[in-house]
Amino acid sequence: MRINLAYGKTGLPIELDDSLNVTVVEPAFVPALPDPEAAVRDSLRGPIGSPPLRDLVRPGMRIGVIFSDITRPAPNPLMLAGVLDVLDAVPGIEVALFNALGTHRPNTEAELRGMVGDAIFDRRRIVQNDTFDPATQVRAGVTSKGHETWLNAELMACDLKILTGFIEPHLFAGFSGGGKAIMPGMAGQRTVLGNHDAGMVGHPKAIWGVTHGNPIWEEVREVAGQAGRLFLLNVTLNRDKAVTGVFAGDIDQAHAAGCAFVKRSAMVAVPQPFDIVVTTNSGYPLDINLYQSVKGMRAADQIVKPGGTIIIATGCWDGLPEHGLYGKILRESKSPRELLARICAPGFLEQDQWQAHIQALIQLKADIYVRSDGLTDDEIRAALLLPCRRIEDTIVDLLKKYGRGASICVMPEGPQTIPYVSAS
Repeated sequence: MRINLAYGKTGLPIELDDSLNVTVVEPAFVPALPDPEAAVRDSLRGPIGSPPLRDLVRPGMRIGVIFSDITRPAPNPLMLAGVLDVLDAVPGIEVALFNALGTHRPNTEAELRGMVGDAIFDRRRIVQNDTFDPATQVRAGVTSKGHETWLNAELMACDLKILTGFIEPHLFAGFSGGGKAIMPGMAGQRTVLGNHDAGMVGHPKAIWGVTHGNPIWEEVREVAGQAGRLFLLNVTLNRDKAVTGVFAGDIDQAHAAGCAFVKRSAMVAVPQPFDIVVTTNSGYPLDINLYQSVKGMRAADQIVKPGGTIIIATGCWDGLPEHGLYGKILRESKSPRELLARICAPGFLEQDQWQAHIQALIQLKADIYVRSDGLTDDEIRAALLLPCRRIEDTIVDLLKKYGRGASICVMPEGPQTIPYVSAS
């Protein structure tokens, strides 16, 4: 049995013996829209729950258009071109583009050009959010959870914020897209830390596919509402990163429609959990580093047996990464149990703890092997994980532990799938 895993830009084929007990779990394939440019234009003219974008814009207004950073496969040129075509038809307005970095590193000029295209890069002002610089932020209020809201000051000075992005399952926010362009995208670090603290991330409803009742998603939506007047433009993508749907308009109604669309194809039931789950982080650019790859581990965690094993194939061309504190937090603990106790200790609050928190929770249930060309074995071990140089060889070794009849699941698209055990 030959299975191609989403890995980096090229994929990673694996060959498994046909006699093994293997189940492949992946989302239903949704074909690409025949004319995505026309679909974007039509959605801006006839949005969901909102007047057309053109009717929201007046001469003299300042408009902020938010787009996703290098870690997301959002079709930025497509969405930005559609929005800018509408805005450019209105005289006397000021338009700025905002790169929603959240707590990620700034993107290089080469990356920005690749993300938005040379024509947009050369003609437009681009502001990259700096979550770590309070001087660039203004206080927008306090959430119902008691967390202060600090947002990018230049964005807040805009009369209308246009949020672009794409919708996919998210490991603790339910789904991406929607208000995440504002928080964490354009938020200050103190706001992100509050939303991602141990109590919020550890909540039982902070999980794939859940929005209402999920404290993280609900606060993200609340923070977005504090940002002022909003217009949403989100798309959905298939495994080829081609556009399958466009959802524009009111942030609540358009995002809900997009989430429902994704859920229909992404949610896959299995009858029982597996001894071994092979997963990915959906390939480039989502498998940029190990920090992002916790998403693929979390997807596999949904259907692995207690005491089972997860193997994740992830490119990690950006390493752990070394920017941020994820690697530091891992290296300062000797075991997943010690790591979890440290993160959950009263008063502990550090950048990137949320990803380490989820990793530790998974490791208390299952072993995790990492197959990556971007990390050395020593780097993988320092992250409290187990190195895997060849997936087929690791499976052969694991069958000595679980037996030849062990149940094996392969999730080629990783967190683009929301697997769940049907009995639960």
